[in-house]
Amino acid sequence: MDEEYDVIVLGTGLTECVLSGLLSVEGKKVLHMDRNDYYGAESASLNLTQTFEKFRKGEQPPTGLGRDRDWAIDLVPKFLMANGELTNMLVHTDVTRYLEFKQISGSYVYRDGRIAKVPATEMEAVRSSLMGLFEKRRMKRFLEFIGAYKEDDAATHQSLNLDRNTMTEVYYKFGLEKGTQDFIGHAMALHLDDAYLNQPARETYKRIVLYLNSVARYGKSPYLYPLYGLGELPQGFARLSAIYGGTYMLDKKIDEIVYEGGKAVGVKSGGETARAKKIIGDPSYFPEKVKKVGRVIRATCLLTHPIPNTDDVDSVQIIIPQNQIGRKHDIYVALVSATHNVCAKGHYLAVVSTMVETDNPQEEIRPGLKLLGPILDQFTNISDLYEPTTKGEDNVFVSRSYDATSHFETTTDDVNRIYQEMEGKPLVLKQRPTQAEEENFNVAQ
Repeated sequence: MDEEYDVIVLGTGLTECVLSGLLSVEGKKVLHMDRNDYYGAESASLNLTQTFEKFRKGEQPPTGLGRDRDWAIDLVPKFLMANGELTNMLVHTDVTRYLEFKQISGSYVYRDGRIAKVPATEMEAVRSSLMGLFEKRRMKRFLEFIGAYKEDDAATHQSLNLDRNTMTEVYYKFGLEKGTQDFIGHAMALHLDDAYLNQPARETYKRIVLYLNSVARYGKSPYLYPLYGLGELPQGFARLSAIYGGTYMLDKKIDEIVYEGGKAVGVKSGGETARAKKIIGDPSYFPEKVKKVGRVIRATCLLTHPIPNTDDVDSVQIIIPQNQIGRKHDIYVALVSATHNVCAKGHYLAVVSTMVETDNPQEEIRPGLKLLGPILDQFTNISDLYEPTTKGEDNVFVSRSYDATSHFETTTDDVNRIYQEMEGKPLVLKQRPTQAEEENFNVAQ
């Protein structure tokens, strides 16, 4: 370990492993360490014994739940957008060869006390139970506008300027109701709050196009999920890093970050020192360089049935927009099942998550829990969310905690932020994957 590296990475969470993989591919010499004896850190997937050990120390899993190895329970459940940034990173680095994905069968939204499929085509808009007859026509016109819009063809702009007009003005132009705005902004554009309404419409337009293109890529929903759980993702990037010469050390306690002249120059562990020009790590390794920005509650629920009112699909994402339940933050529900090789046959894993707003977080997720039907068992975890207070001035680059959203778009934003701060230039991925890369992207139907 007494060597010189370009970068030392602390923690094997997804953000850290993606960066480690990307930097290794670029020819950087990388040392990657984790105090845990497993990959994934905060974004690991645990078997049944590990789950009970974490949430109910001293208690054994009941025998009726099947074999330990049948379970891979995500600590931070999230889905990939089929055309999203994480998918681009997987294809760009060829990590896809280590993984197989399965499509999430449905994308639903909560409106007026019930859930329904998010309409992603003009035909679905016309058939949707989310809207009345006249609103369906208005939604159809809105989707036609999004689909037809061309930057260099003013005839497709309908007198709107996406860089000047706000999203509120766009909604007004099409006469869309508040409830419809809710599911467009939160279940399609995946905004975290309503600040976007008063901002130029360009960003929301791009997000809606991403959603629609992701649906169009495989049908059914825009979301993908790796077989055997999300813990496979950091491991895939770790394998990539190793192929390009990266060194991995698990179960390695970090004793001290070494500074010289106010700059980090290395890491001490067990009497050895590894030196590096730059150090990346998650907030748990740098408590003095982060601030708490909130808390997130995640309730992992074991079920023996699909979620009611979802056409009995084996997997689904449900978003409950904040306005529908009088909150400041959306509630996310993610369901996966034995078809994803993450639980025993006949079982389902549902996770309800949101940002904590009160002193009674359990009560805050009740609207999500109520959608699930009978719950066999439940593990609830409340985590602090941290953001870095520094920008690498001392050669240390700290990632953000994983938020309550059930998709990876905010995580890849963080990868891009850290890369830009470290390298002084934006991360540029290949725009179009080659045919061979596309064929390596295994999506089980």
